[in-house]
Amino acid sequence: MNRMIALALAFSFAAAGPAFANRCPRDMAAIDRALQSAQLSASDRQRVMDLRQRGEAAHEAGNHEESERLLDQAKEILKI
Repeated sequence: MNRMIALALAFSFAAAGPAFANRCPRDMAAIDRALQSAQLSASDRQRVMDLRQRGEAAHEAGNHEESERLLDQAKEILKI
């Protein structure tokens, strides 16, 4: 019985991977939209753009956990 539960959990986590990967593009699009009208200092704007770029690079490299971490930091600065 425990083996079946472990197998079911492993399958659930494997199937969830692509779902998490879809969050990155949505976050990048939200950041891009918010940047158009955000009232930020030049340094904050540059920081957001840097975090967004690094988040995209991490996403493209398949490191979605790092991508989400970086994009979350950008969203925090933008207050979205």
